[in-house]
Amino acid sequence: MAVSRPPAREHTSSGPGGGPRGPKRQHRKVCAFCVEKIDYIDYKEISRLRRFVSDRGKILPRRVTGTCARHQRPLTTALERARAIALLPYTTEQH
Repeated sequence: MAVSRPPAREHTSSGPGGGPRGPKRQHRKVCAFCVEKIDYIDYKEISRLRRFVSDRGKILPRRVTGTCARHQRPLTTALERARAIALLPYTTEQH
């Protein structure tokens, strides 16, 4: 006994985030340190470093922040130094 299949239909989306007109275009993130031409990331500039830490105290990855690999490495070092001398917390308080 043969089972008949319905006719094949065309897909309206091309994967996650895609729509009937094609995939969505995402704007490419630009490294904030490259734009401002910053060579040295100072561990004492807490206001700048807080942008690269999650609300739970974790260092955000490059794909989230948009920093380039050249600046992500010294950024991580600066964040670790700021944590070591208690300028930044290792974790946040949870109630």
